[in-house]
Amino acid sequence: MNSPLASHVLFHFGPVPVSSAVAVTWVIMALLLLAALAVTRRLRLVPSTRQAVLELLVSTIDAQIRDTMQAEPEPYRALIGTLFLYILAANWSSLVPGIEPPTGQLATDAALAGIVFCATIFFGMRTRGVKGYLETFAEPTWVMIPLNLVEQLTRTFSLIVRLFGNVMSGVFVVGIALSLAGLLVPIPFMALDLLTGAIQAYIFSMLAMVFIGATVSHDPYPLKKAGVSNE
Repeated sequence: MNSPLASHVLFHFGPVPVSSAVAVTWVIMALLLLAALAVTRRLRLVPSTRQAVLELLVSTIDAQIRDTMQAEPEPYRALIGTLFLYILAANWSSLVPGIEPPTGQLATDAALAGIVFCATIFFGMRTRGVKGYLETFAEPTWVMIPLNLVEQLTRTFSLIVRLFGNVMSGVFVVGIALSLAGLLVPIPFMALDLLTGAIQAYIFSMLAMVFIGATVSHDPYPLKKAGVSNE
């Protein structure tokens, strides 16, 4: 198995090297785009089966945003939904022979955490204004400014480590089982990897909602109300 710390170049797009994680990400994005176009064609008042599945997915994401962020879901639906679907597809791509999941690379996980970090700043400034957002770092007192700044970085780092560690552990277990026992015995581990991939996509999306919700909300304890630990 290749090192998750290394970027393995498949080919060059002009002067730009394209790694395996980037190539798989392009394929995942293309498949998600085609799936979105397919399920959103010919929407009707009386939904078909695929439209009903789509509406169930959207309503579930909306309900989760309302429950976690205590806010209307419209501004956040696209970001949270895209993060969940991409991470889910990326995690499950490990089950395709010869494919290493993009989320098994630190660079991919860092990019995803960076998106959440930037989204936190964007929504915070849009909701509270630049001055109001900056004032949140002085809550409850100005003495907390250094700690609040460090918290912004540490919780972003925690997103990277949590996703990377869990995805890579599943990949390693399946890889070792395949090398030792052949093709049939690892099937239970692969089923467990499916479950783990879905759980990690959910947790990452949940934490993204919690972090953004903490910025746009005036509640100083959103993590405790959401029942999510930042450890």
